[in-house]
Amino acid sequence: MLDDLNELRTFRAILAEGSLSAAARRLGVTLAVVSRRLAVLERRVGMRLIHRTTRALSPTQDGARLLDAIEAALDGLDQAELRLAGARDEPSGLLRVSAPVSFGRRFVAPLLGGLAALHPRLSVQLALSDRVVDLVGEGFDVAVRIGRPADSSAVMRRLADNQRILVAAPAYLDTAGRPDAPEQLRGHAFLRYGGAAAPWRLHGADGRTAELDAPARLHADSGDAVHDWALSGFGIMLKSAIDVADDLASRRLERVLPGWHGGDAPVVALHPSARHLPLKTRVLLDALVARFAPSATEAGNPALRQA
Repeated sequence: MLDDLNELRTFRAILAEGSLSAAARRLGVTLAVVSRRLAVLERRVGMRLIHRTTRALSPTQDGARLLDAIEAALDGLDQAELRLAGARDEPSGLLRVSAPVSFGRRFVAPLLGGLAALHPRLSVQLALSDRVVDLVGEGFDVAVRIGRPADSSAVMRRLADNQRILVAAPAYLDTAGRPDAPEQLRGHAFLRYGGAAAPWRLHGADGRTAELDAPARLHADSGDAVHDWALSGFGIMLKSAIDVADDLASRRLERVLPGWHGGDAPVVALHPSARHLPLKTRVLLDALVARFAPSATEAGNPALRQA
């Protein structure tokens, strides 16, 4: 098929340029290649297509009819190539993204709205859920998560450094006291997400670690609900620093044990495969990287400056 198209393009170039040698220069091939392509084309159609004289070339009656058909066909192919090139340069199709509820609403949703406005051929479906989704099984292009993923089959891009930290409302700490060491947390009210009962493992700046049972009377399957309880002064929660940075800056929440943290919880973007990554996915990943650069380190995130 490729050879057939080359022969048709060569035939058109010969008649446009008026000679085989000029056609060869236009096509960037040798004169012998042009002569061979014309001969093969005439042999395949079983008729002479060009009148040859010492001064000029002109199409035969059959050649003129073929030229009209070639012009229409090749113009259609050229337009199709241009459309395909445009599709490669412009993200399109449905982009399915998963993100945690609170974090996704604050950071991911606005970014996706901006991408949709920038790329009219792109459609977006955002699933906000605190559960860990199955990227391939549920058909997601990208999942944004907080914390190191357990899914080793997914490709991970780190977006921002982050830690889990202890926070509480100043009013609660005014009443219950401000602990100076992990052992002084005993007897405090704790707020927990989900039904997890595992101890909180705390890490000190000097390399020490401490485990806290953190029994809680208030549990919720929503991170936002736990967050609201903390803001209302019901106790201490262990929360991603990037989620409470604004509350700390406005003093709605206060860091508890500033020299301790609950472990690294980087913000990451996961996608199923690095091979043949669609343009829509690449555009989103690049936008996420730009959104969180510089990452939420001690210099960029007030929640981590005392970690």
